[in-house]
Amino acid sequence: MKRRWVKVLVVVVVVLAALFVAADRIALHYAEKEAVALAQERYGYGAGSTDGFTEVSIHGFPFLTQAADLSLDHVTVTAGNFTLDTTAGAQGDHLTVRRLDLDLYDLAASSLTGRSAGANLVTGRLTIGYADLSGAVSRLVGAGSALTVAPATGAGGGQEAALRITGTWNGRPVDTAASVAVAADELELRVPVLGGLRYAWPVPLPQNINLTAVRSTPEGLQLEAVGHQVVLGR
Repeated sequence: MKRRWVKVLVVVVVVLAALFVAADRIALHYAEKEAVALAQERYGYGAGSTDGFTEVSIHGFPFLTQAADLSLDHVTVTAGNFTLDTTAGAQGDHLTVRRLDLDLYDLAASSLTGRSAGANLVTGRLTIGYADLSGAVSRLVGAGSALTVAPATGAGGGQEAALRITGTWNGRPVDTAASVAVAADELELRVPVLGGLRYAWPVPLPQNINLTAVRSTPEGLQLEAVGHQVVLGR
């Protein structure tokens, strides 16, 4: 009889554990889905393109324990193929961000139903393809231009990266130096030869995250971002 009760107890414990895990995963899936909707609504991630995407992953187990404490250790946000417009609002200024990765650490929320939270530390990376930048530059310069943007020697790593622009502009061949600089939440393209062209694109980032570095790599422009005491969702 004693062995039978032990077996029954083990079965009950296993069933309860399975139910807890199932409930934890269901709650996690719902929370991640809500976070995706908020990121798209507040920051426009995944918008402006038919192949745009946004994903949120909440790390750590169990999720329900973290949720009860209104605290999350680590959350990642991945988005891609969303568009930026310049501060000047020029026609044809749209620039596509191929990928955005944000790692958020030590998140705290005021309530389970609230739509805002804070993170002690956020690190991030953005990738912008040269083909997308070439298209934006060609549209902005106009005059029937067909320009190609490529990395230049001295790819940077600080707040400015060197580029090379070749092609045709206003019926003339072009082969000139250019650069992209980052500051606060903006990246700025600078092309001195083409009429002193300067255009800035603000990147939609949570409050207190700044772009800190840019490099021109073979794969595209790589931008780094860092934030402390970051406010989310407002």
